This record gives sequence, structure tokens and C-alpha cells, in this order.
Amino acid sequence: MEERIITCIVCPMGCRLNVEAENDKIGNISGNRCSRGKTYAAEECTAPKRMLTTTVRVSGGIHPFLPVKTERAIPKGLIRQCMEEIRSVQVSAPVKAGDIIVKNICGTGVDIIATRSIPCQN
Repeated sequence: MEERIITCIVCPMGCRLNVEAENDKIGNISGNRCSRGKTYAAEECTAPKRMLTTTVRVSGGIHPFLPVKTERAIPKGLIRQCMEEIRSVQVSAPVKAGDIIVKNICGTGVDIIATRSIPCQN
């Protein structure tokens, strides 16, 4: 049995979780002070996911870059591939916060969305 100690990031308590695992099968999880900790620990040890935040180029806007993020977490192992796809994206102003910038990034079923509005240049 392998033991891992991870810090839970689901809520502000930041619990230190002890996770026992063997051959990708989760055994005992302890140290969590809320119910979400066990779910987080199991996922983090078997199929970790992360939110991706970055920027894309904007043409014709008052700012040259648009902050974007994934609408929900994606598999951690696909972050580099997603960044390669995003690197080639350029949008034209105006852009509204919440607009879909890339649909179904790298076949994940997750969209990349704008996190702020950028109006056109005068």
C-alpha cells in the first residue's frame, strides 16, 4: 500500500489528506474535515483535473489580449495539448465575457470562454 499526502483545494480549509492506494485503487482516505475532501482525494490520485486559464490575442480591441478559461476542469495530462491549440487562436473585437472562444478544446467536451469583455477600438 502506497501512502500519499495531498492538500485539499476544494474549500478554504486546506486539509492535509492521507490517501492509501494500491495499483490505482484507492483505499483509506483520512484527514478531511468536509465531505468533499474524500471525492477530491480519490480523483486527484486517479484522474487529476485542472482549470486552465490563459490569454488569446485580440485584433481591433482596446486591449491586445483576452483572458480566457476552461468552463470546467480538464484532465491534467491534456493541459499542454490544449495550450498548443489555444496558442493559434486570435479573436476579433468586440468580445463579451462568457463568449465561447474555442468549442470542445482537444475533444474534451469543455469550451474555452472569455472572462472579460473587450470592446472595439475607437
